[in-house]
Amino acid sequence: MDTSTVKIILQILHYLFFGYAFLAIVSYIILSIISGKETLEYLKKNSFVHYKDILSSAMSPSITIIAPAYNESLNVVENVRSLLSNHYVNYNVIIVNDGSKDDSLEKLIEAYDLEKIDYIVNEKIKTKPLRAGVFKSKNPAFEKLMVVDKENGGKADALNMGLNISKSKYVACIDVDCLLLEDALQKMIKPFLDETNTRVIAAGGVIRIANSCIIRGGKLIDVNLPKNLLVQSQILEYLRAFLLGRMAWSRLNGLLVISGAFGIFDKEIAIAVGGYDTNTVGEDMEIIVRMRRYMEEKNEKYRVSYIPDPLCWTEAPDSYKIFISQRNRWTRGTIETLKKHRKIGFNPKYGSFGMLSYPYWLIFERLAPIIEVIGLIYFAILIVLQEVKWEYALAFLVLSYMFSVLFSIIAIYSEELTFHQYKKKGTGIKLVLLSALEPFLLHPFILYAAIRGNFDYFFNKKKKWGSMVRKGLVTV
Repeated sequence: MDTSTVKIILQILHYLFFGYAFLAIVSYIILSIISGKETLEYLKKNSFVHYKDILSSAMSPSITIIAPAYNESLNVVENVRSLLSNHYVNYNVIIVNDGSKDDSLEKLIEAYDLEKIDYIVNEKIKTKPLRAGVFKSKNPAFEKLMVVDKENGGKADALNMGLNISKSKYVACIDVDCLLLEDALQKMIKPFLDETNTRVIAAGGVIRIANSCIIRGGKLIDVNLPKNLLVQSQILEYLRAFLLGRMAWSRLNGLLVISGAFGIFDKEIAIAVGGYDTNTVGEDMEIIVRMRRYMEEKNEKYRVSYIPDPLCWTEAPDSYKIFISQRNRWTRGTIETLKKHRKIGFNPKYGSFGMLSYPYWLIFERLAPIIEVIGLIYFAILIVLQEVKWEYALAFLVLSYMFSVLFSIIAIYSEELTFHQYKKKGTGIKLVLLSALEPFLLHPFILYAAIRGNFDYFFNKKKKWGSMVRKGLVTV
């Protein structure tokens, strides 16, 4: 290959990378503008809502909270107390102990005065069988609680067991280690009540990081900024993702994922599509895509809604090893879902779902880390060939870095203007200063985890869900 051909190829790659970066930045700006507008409209609209009417009315739709638990002995009693503290009137809680090897079940039996009951499971979705059985409390104070002990089948299988047992119209699927605020259910059920001609099939909410926060009696008492820089960086990442991303996709009715930490589903549709897929590590994304596909193919009007209120708080990884394992799994889950439902992509039959949501997720989420690595290799080749225009390269790097920092600052500002959860003096300034460091503290590891996820998906035949070691939230 002669020199002129190499230069032409490099020039083409140059324009391709520049075009990709430009489109990514423009898309982020557009989504943040839509998110800001939608959040303000939500706050204005809901400032007149009397949530007490929703939580106190016996006519409120029934909701079952399904919480899978596997080796959650450290937090399980306190977390169940949180789930039982909800102010909503018409709900119950099903804890699915998914073959835990620790003393989670024993702690639950002791703390909530549980006894085994005779119960026949209506197996609408195939799951692993029961192990010790089904338990209810002898104490009337815990009448809403049911604990199911089954053989280990993974999180998706445990959720499917909950779907089989639930008798409610809606199910709220939540990680048992999460802290659910008392008014979470009445706020999350509201989108289902608002729509008349369009069926809401699922709703998701903001997830916040609870590390270093103070919890008492299953309630969030005090919000603190963690000292761990990795956890702080994830706070910024969550603010960007939830406040400047998902709110926009909700407005566009283009959400492809509801966080597995907390979401409410129309149980009829969830069962109609076969429940959660036990053969993926990204079950939370996959079921939303499958439910949407089901509704599209039936030509029924539907929505997947999103609530910006900080309703659910969870423990984030505080070590890079656990963080990389988590993000590796997220990557593999995304690959599996997009591959399984590739028929949707660029298919006008599926409307904006196939022509906007799927392509965006494929190009700017699924392929982003691969394109970034190819870009780094391309830059290294330019250095070797002495083809780098350093003034241009440095200007591009500085602008990219400044945009990343500015985007984080906008997310912080949005949080301060709206929900203002971090009220301690100086916390806002600390987050702004952190936004300058976060691209170096977090992004390289996200990129590494994504590449490892791609490698593991294609070359590691043994499917691993990934470990998430809990240290426990601060309870007093």
